Amino acid sequence: MSNVDLARIQFAMTSIYHFLFVPVTIGLGFLTAVLQTVWHRKGEAAYLRLTKFFGTLLIINVAVGVVTGLVQEFQFGMNWSAYSRLVGDVFGAPLAMEGLAAFFLEATFLGVWIFGWGKLPRRLHLATIWLVALGSAGSAAFIMAANSWMQHPVGYQTNPTTGRPQLNDIWAVMTNPVFLWGYAHVLLAALATAAVVMLAVSAWHLRKKSHVEVFARSAKLSLAVLVPTMFLAMFVGSELGVVEAKYQPMKIAAAEAQWETCQPCSFSAFQIGGGNNDQNPTKIIAIPHLLSLLATNTWNGQVIGLNEVNAQYQQQYGPGNYVPNVFIQYWSMRVMAYAASLVLLLGLWGLWLIHRNKLETSRRFLWLAVWSVLLPFAMNTAGWLLTENGRQPWIVQGIMRTADGVSPSVGTTSIVVSLIVFFLLYLVLAIVDLVLMLRYARRELPPAPAEPVDEPPVPVGIQ
Repeated sequence: MSNVDLARIQFAMTSIYHFLFVPVTIGLGFLTAVLQTVWHRKGEAAYLRLTKFFGTLLIINVAVGVVTGLVQEFQFGMNWSAYSRLVGDVFGAPLAMEGLAAFFLEATFLGVWIFGWGKLPRRLHLATIWLVALGSAGSAAFIMAANSWMQHPVGYQTNPTTGRPQLNDIWAVMTNPVFLWGYAHVLLAALATAAVVMLAVSAWHLRKKSHVEVFARSAKLSLAVLVPTMFLAMFVGSELGVVEAKYQPMKIAAAEAQWETCQPCSFSAFQIGGGNNDQNPTKIIAIPHLLSLLATNTWNGQVIGLNEVNAQYQQQYGPGNYVPNVFIQYWSMRVMAYAASLVLLLGLWGLWLIHRNKLETSRRFLWLAVWSVLLPFAMNTAGWLLTENGRQPWIVQGIMRTADGVSPSVGTTSIVVSLIVFFLLYLVLAIVDLVLMLRYARRELPPAPAEPVDEPPVPVGIQ
């Protein structure tokens, strides 16, 4: 493998692993804030117990997520110095805002929330968890703004002396249509992920007949959040596809393995064969007009094929192959879409059971709800593969190719050694996180307190 391949593998590993924690942090922060808000207004002890219970899971997730994020920053500087040098004048601004504003807000008020139980006035303490939720969402906003600039560069000018892009309009970066739709999609996916996590934990306790009355409330809350969130996420994802078809037509064509221009265009449920060396795969269950709708919002819209876009890019940017890995692109699209559909169906089933007053007694639903916790992580990972793989061979669309972004002074041995070290570190973190999450997700609720307890909901194992 070349240094470019090894650096890409390392970046993919660190990014995918880190993003396992990000949506849980964002979504569970908001859901914990909702639980505490309900307790603040109603004064029912059940909601206080649920707030502390799911707040503990939030703290564990944040602690491990911060470590994985630091490793990701390190490999940026080590493996991608040429990229960092070229785009630092643009990329630095949103990243600095994320660190100095959003992450500082989230970390500070998470500490205040943890140690403020019984010490701060209830209303003020409630405000701290909402600031934590807003801080985590703000962090995602600035990171997404930077990533969206890589997908569709705006708000910059090229320095005639250095040849590097320089930020000259931060407002253009923050109103980039790729960012607006992409950020909304990430927030909704995060909320759906946390809702499924809350549902899975609640379902486990309901199956064990553990505090049925309490966990039935968290299960109902998670379902009430999950279903509308998934409908909105699917709508926003569809609109994001239209935006990407405009600015990155190669990405959308590759998602259907559409080599030739079509009008109207169908969407296949799956295919046999395919990939960059197979332009005539056998497509199974082709749904007429669906690709046209997804890519153009019109019934008979045209989708430019991979061969035609590649020819356009060769004329615009010079000789080369601008087609991404079609196999990854095609199946990432379907894993994301099918996992999202299963999550939505599960949510609708749960609401139907609530309507029939059978949620707590449906053993089949509760069993499936526990294992459904894997679906949103598969959905999120596939979504990021779809987004990032579809941009290849560009690291910044139209400005810099991935092959030109690696560090020229870092040798193969250094990348391999760091890749092994990072893998082992992430393996240890995965085991620690899994053990802690399972331990505290399965723990019995403490007795209902007569008054708000003073101690923070910090698990003993991570003090």
